Amino acid sequence: MKIFVVIPAYNEEQRIGQVLKELSVLPYQVVVVDDASTDNTYNIVCSYKVDVLRHRVNRDQGAALASGNAYALSQGADIIVHFDADGQFLAKEIVDIIKPIISEGCDIVFGSRFLGKKSNLPFFKEKIIFPLARIFNKVFLGVSLSDPQSGFRAMTRATAQKIVIEQDGKAHCSEIMAKAYEYKLKIKEVPIRVIYHNEFGQGMSGALKILKDLLFSKILK
Repeated sequence: MKIFVVIPAYNEEQRIGQVLKELSVLPYQVVVVDDASTDNTYNIVCSYKVDVLRHRVNRDQGAALASGNAYALSQGADIIVHFDADGQFLAKEIVDIIKPIISEGCDIVFGSRFLGKKSNLPFFKEKIIFPLARIFNKVFLGVSLSDPQSGFRAMTRATAQKIVIEQDGKAHCSEIMAKAYEYKLKIKEVPIRVIYHNEFGQGMSGALKILKDLLFSKILK
C-alpha cells in the first residue's frame, strides 16, 4: 500500500527541516509542494529524500494541496495524508489518521483538536473563531464535525479523485469537509494534538477571508 504525505510549504525554513527529519524514519512517501517560497525552504527540502514540487508563483495552501494530490495520484498513491510544514502536527499521529481507512473502510479521516487530546489552543481561536466556524459549517455547508478547520487529514485514492480542491486559500478545509458530506462518504474524526508556535494563531482577518471565500464560492454556484 502506497501512503503519500503531502506537505504544502511557504517560507517555512525555520521548521520544515525538523518536520522532514521526523517523517524520514516513517514508511511514507513524502511530497513537499513549495508554494514559491522566498526564503531557504526549497533548498532545505531538497536536502531530504522527498519528492519536491515547486509553484512559480505563490498560490496559497489549497492550491499547493491540489498540486500535491495530483502528483500523488499520478504516482499510484493508495492513501494521501495532508500534513503541515510548520511543526504543528505530530508525525507519529499519522498512523492514527490512516488506521480507520485501513481497518474500517473509511473514505476520509479528519484529525480533531477537540476529542480528548490536549492542544495549546490560542484563546481567541478556541473561544471565538472555532465556535463561529462550527455554526457556519453546520448552517451553510451541512457539516457536523468537532474541528471545523482541520488541516490534518487522510483520504483514499478514490476520495482524492472525487474531491477536487477548488479553494486555493485556507477555505479548502471547509470545502473538503463539505464535499465529503455532499458525496456521502464514510467519514471519521480521530483525536490529534496540535502544537501552536504562535500564541495568537490565525487572527480574525484570516477567519473572515475564509468566510468570504466560502460565501463567494456558494454565490457562484
